[in-house]
Amino acid sequence: MGCDDVKRIIYFFLDGTLAETKRLDISKHLTLCPECETRIRIQKRLRDFVLRRLAPVPAPQHLKIRLSRSLRAMVVGLL
Repeated sequence: MGCDDVKRIIYFFLDGTLAETKRLDISKHLTLCPECETRIRIQKRLRDFVLRRLAPVPAPQHLKIRLSRSLRAMVVGLL
């Protein structure tokens, strides 16, 4: 596996969605290529930062109540 391959599938590697063989190939490449290892480390930090910032925010209680009432009214109207 080369640097171009790592660049192409870096996000799948970080998400943990790669097949075991590909994951092992990348891991092996990272031990031999400091540039790709640095790239992966930076991308992981950036990804983790963004995911923390995009953490789900619960809906306010008044909105939940309005939605529940609207849904009930729609269901009753369908019956």
